[in-house]
Amino acid sequence: MSEDGNFKKHADEALAALQRNLVMASDDYGFKSTLHGGAITIEFEHPPAKFHISRDASTQQLKAALGARSHKLDWDIVENTFLHPETRETLRELVEQAIGKHLKKEVEL
Repeated sequence: MSEDGNFKKHADEALAALQRNLVMASDDYGFKSTLHGGAITIEFEHPPAKFHISRDASTQQLKAALGARSHKLDWDIVENTFLHPETRETLRELVEQAIGKHLKKEVEL
């Protein structure tokens, strides 16, 4: 991405959209999520865990620490979303899978 302003805009929009999905799903799946300062924190009580998703302006990537795994996502201008460069999974898909794995059930955001 060529301009820092574009990265921040795309990252903030992606995080806000994910947060809206997380808020709607949080009661169904028993977690809390907060969006603050360009980062989302997802907290689980049972079993206890914390996931963290944030923007990294220095690399112009979204970073997602989802349990034991960390992912870096790049902006894809064609798909108009952040994607994992190897798997081509979206941020939402990665988070759904991570929450599902943590809770040991299928999750849909």
